Amino acid sequence: MSITGAMNAAISGLRAAARGTEIVSTNISNALTPSYGKRSLELSTLGYGASGVNIDGINRQMNDSIVSDRRIANAAQQNSQVIVDFLRDFESVTGIAGDADGLSGHLGAFEESLIAAASRPDAVERLAQVVTDAQQLASSLSQASAQVQGMRSNADTQIALEVSYLNMALEQVEQLNIQIATAQAKGGSSLASLDQRQAILDEIGSIVPINVVPRDNGAVAIYTEGGASLLDISAVTIGFEKQNTVTAYQTLEANTLSGLTLNGQDVLRSTALGGGSLGGYFEVRDVYGVQAQAQLDALSRDLIERFSDPALDTTRAAGDPGLFTDANASFDPINEVGLSSRLTLNSAVDTATGGDVWKLRDGLGATTPGAVGDATLLNDLRGALEESRMPASGSFGTGTLAAADLFSSFSGLLAVSRSGAEQNLSFSSARLAELTQLQLSEGVDTDQELQNLLILEQSYAANARVIQAADAMLETVTRL
Repeated sequence: MSITGAMNAAISGLRAAARGTEIVSTNISNALTPSYGKRSLELSTLGYGASGVNIDGINRQMNDSIVSDRRIANAAQQNSQVIVDFLRDFESVTGIAGDADGLSGHLGAFEESLIAAASRPDAVERLAQVVTDAQQLASSLSQASAQVQGMRSNADTQIALEVSYLNMALEQVEQLNIQIATAQAKGGSSLASLDQRQAILDEIGSIVPINVVPRDNGAVAIYTEGGASLLDISAVTIGFEKQNTVTAYQTLEANTLSGLTLNGQDVLRSTALGGGSLGGYFEVRDVYGVQAQAQLDALSRDLIERFSDPALDTTRAAGDPGLFTDANASFDPINEVGLSSRLTLNSAVDTATGGDVWKLRDGLGATTPGAVGDATLLNDLRGALEESRMPASGSFGTGTLAAADLFSSFSGLLAVSRSGAEQNLSFSSARLAELTQLQLSEGVDTDQELQNLLILEQSYAANARVIQAADAMLETVTRL
């Protein structure tokens, strides 16, 4: 090999070592970036008659199969998390069986105060306590209903936010497709754009489970697991109309809440766009929230009907409401939706609205106090709570239940639903963690990168020594 050839080979080696060092540095600094694809230098020997190495390019390494599985797992985990959050929040408001601050606890306090009042029907303070506990029971159901509708409203807001983000993200992917194709056509680097696109695709994949399909010139198309096309050359526009407030009377089935559209066409979100956090918020708004409201309304209806029997209190006129009312009116079964939000104590015994507590003892329609020692009606009111009857609505089975058993059944069913959702969340979280770890294991290994750096330093030093030796040879030749 000539001196010039040796110097050229060494210079190409220095250039490759320097470029390799840059890549190692970039890899290490992005080791914890999920969307980063590990870089590696692609080298080849120079052609016939030349010595040294040529830098052919920089490869971006990414296992697309693992990335796809991890995105699907992430969508499932996000979906489960949204549902679990709703059920936990709902349970925290309604309480578990035996919780003094829960629905069962308020019912128990009401029943105990009835027992205490029946033992001393002449004690006004005990009658007043019955009124207080009855009001707290009605209020707890009303507050639970408000909480459910608040969570449904929040879900509706989150849907609007996620739809807005999806539209923006899809447009960004469309633009990145163009940038990547242009860079590749011009022979430039598109690695940073590929990382950026993957980060956006990961965000999209947490909202909606997607399949990413490669297209020509480095572009990609995006389809949902349900088969809906989100991007293929051009991005679709996802439509949704947000509600300022969601009430118990508004449902998707009644067309009083918005669904989704793709380029103006209605889509069935449960199949086309379900499975991620977006689908989870729809389930909260349209399934779990509606079911929760229906259960609360069923409890409220049961309370009203237990005390509405005309034989229970003969002082009431026909059609007058009993101890618990629908906004101080008689309950009409056709208006059950939202009943828990309207549940109130009869104003006849509510001192705040001009009522008298002694009417608990003597009858809601009584005009004057009766015998102060007569506990007949108070005992009958307690008996109405203890009566085993079949709930007229709700998902409580076909058996007959006392009021306490019905409220306990409500808490038990909610606990089962929450536990099942938590199991789904645990499974999806474990799968996501496993796939995330698998993806990271195929990513940047900092120990290996440091070893590569040592090799590059040795290569750099060796090539530098070759240049020094060649320089010394040339200097010797010039002195001859």
